[in-house]
Amino acid sequence: MDSTSAMGIFSILPMIMIIFYLGATALGIYCLILFIKLAHRGIKALDIYIHEKTNRRI
Repeated sequence: MDSTSAMGIFSILPMIMIIFYLGATALGIYCLILFIKLAHRGIKALDIYIHEKTNRRI
């Protein structure tokens, strides 16, 4: 194996890792956005539930 072909393999691996890290970061940001949307819906549902329960007592 030539040293140039070995260097080619070792120069491709960091590129693959950078692409993997960028993909993982993008996936993490997407999951964070979905979690924030879910929390927002949960807060709305809780507000509706509390409002219904307080109006029944009156």
